[in-house]
Amino acid sequence: MLPPLKPLPMKDRVSMVFIQYGQIDVLDGAFVVIDQNGVRTHIPVGSVACIMLEPGTRVSHAAAHLASMVGTLLVWVGEAGVRLYASGQPGGARADRLLYQAKLALDDELRLKVVRKMYEVRFGEPAPARRSVEQLRGIEGARVRETYKLLAREHGVDWRTRNYDRQQWDAADVPNRCLSAATSCLYGITEAAVLAAGYAPAVGFIHTGKPLSFVYDIADLFKFETVVPVAFRVAARKPHQPERDVRLACRDIFRSSNLLARIIPAIEDVLSAGGVLPPEAPVEAVAPAIPNPQGIGEAGHRVQG
Repeated sequence: MLPPLKPLPMKDRVSMVFIQYGQIDVLDGAFVVIDQNGVRTHIPVGSVACIMLEPGTRVSHAAAHLASMVGTLLVWVGEAGVRLYASGQPGGARADRLLYQAKLALDDELRLKVVRKMYEVRFGEPAPARRSVEQLRGIEGARVRETYKLLAREHGVDWRTRNYDRQQWDAADVPNRCLSAATSCLYGITEAAVLAAGYAPAVGFIHTGKPLSFVYDIADLFKFETVVPVAFRVAARKPHQPERDVRLACRDIFRSSNLLARIIPAIEDVLSAGGVLPPEAPVEAVAPAIPNPQGIGEAGHRVQG
């Protein structure tokens, strides 16, 4: 008998893989992509944080099951990975961490503390005193717009504004296409990390009302040190396939910056700024009849005995 599958820690994984035009299945125990000529390409699914499925892919039940068992997020995206359609959840919110996250988000005072910590991590300085979340959001927006201008100037890119139409993707200028492709890569691995840590992607602090609000909050902590410079650097070359070049460059910067090892500790760091501990289980709560076996992955990964 083979030992049960156990998810690898996020820090030990490759950031992402893009797949298009192929049938994804499990054959002879291996996660493979089969092209129209029947050629098999093996994907080391257990060592990848997320797999981006572009148009032309089909996924078997066995492949989706294996990905969930090893904690790999499947993300259905548009061409070049610039539109998110759906995602297959590999782990999910643990009750204790979800309640902890919700408690911080629902209490105005605690939420402000978390937002102030996010501001400090993002800009490397304490947030201005006596400011509300809305005021901090406005200050942040102004700094972000200025940072876009500075980076564009640094890389020799003609930059107007952050603007694009999802319905007319090709009508966007190259810098905006590069930025959208880059941020989609960052959002993919950030969502995988949020789920692996046991938190809910939708319960945000700065961003609200979106399925990935918390993902946007956490991704913004790393955006301007990773993917935005990459996007402008690629845009400056005016490549024939900007989205593809951006994806390859993002993969490299994720590896060189050790990003996957940093995201989950950053989540814990900003949430701890609230100054409260995760809630204990109620005294009258019924403990699991069969405790979950200990795994080597993160707390949010599903583990089978």
